[in-house]
Amino acid sequence: MNSDVIKAFRATNEKNEKLADYLFRKGVEPEDLTMEMLKNAEEELKMAQTTNQTAVATKQAAETAAIPQANMSERFMQKVIHEFSGSVGEFQITGYQKQLIQGYFIGVDRALKTAEAERLRKNAKNTDHEKFDNPIPVTWANVNMADLALDVVHYARLGLDTMQANFITPIPYLNNKTNQYDVNLMLGYNGIKYIAEKYALEPPRAVTIELVYQSDNFRPYKRGRDNDVEGYDFEITNPFDRGKIVGGFGYIEYSDARKNELVIMSMKDIEKRKPPYASPNFWGGGTRKEWQTVNGKRQQVEVEAEGWLDEMCRKTLIREVYSPKHILLDPRKVDENYQYMRQREEQLQRAQDDMQTIINVTANTTPIEEATARMDAPKPKVQEIPAAHAEPEPIPVAVTSRPQARAQTPVKQTPAEAAPAMEPAPPMESMSPQSPATQTAAAAPQSAGLYAGMDF
Repeated sequence: MNSDVIKAFRATNEKNEKLADYLFRKGVEPEDLTMEMLKNAEEELKMAQTTNQTAVATKQAAETAAIPQANMSERFMQKVIHEFSGSVGEFQITGYQKQLIQGYFIGVDRALKTAEAERLRKNAKNTDHEKFDNPIPVTWANVNMADLALDVVHYARLGLDTMQANFITPIPYLNNKTNQYDVNLMLGYNGIKYIAEKYALEPPRAVTIELVYQSDNFRPYKRGRDNDVEGYDFEITNPFDRGKIVGGFGYIEYSDARKNELVIMSMKDIEKRKPPYASPNFWGGGTRKEWQTVNGKRQQVEVEAEGWLDEMCRKTLIREVYSPKHILLDPRKVDENYQYMRQREEQLQRAQDDMQTIINVTANTTPIEEATARMDAPKPKVQEIPAAHAEPEPIPVAVTSRPQARAQTPVKQTPAEAAPAMEPAPPMESMSPQSPATQTAAAAPQSAGLYAGMDF
């Protein structure tokens, strides 16, 4: 090997140790090197580095693309825990409760997608878009995460699983004060049962819930001088045509039969608990107006609302039977999570009652927006953006309310804050078939914009 080659090799070796290592690993001795071999080796090394960098970049891109889908619920869980700890400080949470929180992401995500599709459908039907459209997308970027985090952690610590049927249902509400969506977590009848039995002074051995129809034979036996155990006889004489509902009963059984309780509700009792503003879509017994095309013209037509009277009566009966009035609470079991849940339920009920007051005061003659603005005066006027208005329909169901005291977690005992008025996103049950064009328009924002702008 001549001196020029040795000098070149040494220079290359000093500038690029990787090249020398590469040559030595290939078994090339220094005395056998030539300038051509050095150049070839340098090119081979550059090509290998380029190939490796491309492979690494491709792998990282694939992993990055998969992260939002695979870990979205985990990121939601971390965000919820961060928000909650920022409000109440340090707290303990189990691995199972973390799994429940990730399940809440799936439930809320579905509710947002459904509400967004309905918002787009209603907006498309409006003739006066400036007056009636809701321009605020039902997306994660517009969700009130601070309140949702408090609700989710408390409800997860109660053990309520949104993935179980009829346990808990997320319902988005448009808050006109903040222009954000508050997500109400509403207990279903299985959730009601679970909470009642979890916090019971003595959990019942069995609970029977039955509606009684006109053709049924029902005979109760109440506790008395000659009867130590309450009971009943119940016979369905015509299972395929039982007639109208006349009432219902619940029978709570304990290990000690003398503690058994028979709860009886007449249809009048059930109707007392029916909200005065209840939608015929659920309770039936009335008509509702729909926009239909008649003789080529768009007009409102009254159609009979069949509703789900049986289901609504049964749910009312379950709420009564499983209430603390009949299944006593154990004071030793009641914790801050239970208290928080009850406070949130009371807050929602007050909001609905306030809405009914607005309807009664205005006698169904003043638009909801004007009535709400009057009750809020002399506060600075905030632009009202209706969430559930299509063509001028009858008075919307529980759309707004006056400010209410927000449920506070007893962990920190902070002063009550004023909760803003709430307006529901379009009900999920009110979805109707869409034209292909509307479906396409609804699907695009959901896939592209549902997660845009969210901070988790």
